[in-house]
Amino acid sequence: MNEDTLLEFPCAFPLKVMGLNQPAFEQYVVEIVRTHAGSAALGIVDTRPSRNGRYIAVTINFTASSKTQLDDIYRTLSASEQVLFLL
Repeated sequence: MNEDTLLEFPCAFPLKVMGLNQPAFEQYVVEIVRTHAGSAALGIVDTRPSRNGRYIAVTINFTASSKTQLDDIYRTLSASEQVLFLL
């Protein structure tokens, strides 16, 4: 275990990304995670619209291999104008 994180790698990691409900948003988020984690690491992708349908939340479960990988994913998604909120 690294002193910078409480996680032990590799580990299952759920990532929740919220944005405007646009047709390509889910695929956009999946492609960013796939770029950093690889296709084999991806698990279940769950998409839920907000009550009024204006926003969408995409939850991706994947296998994270390192803190650096997670940092890169968070940095890329946080820099995107399409992403409104990230957990």
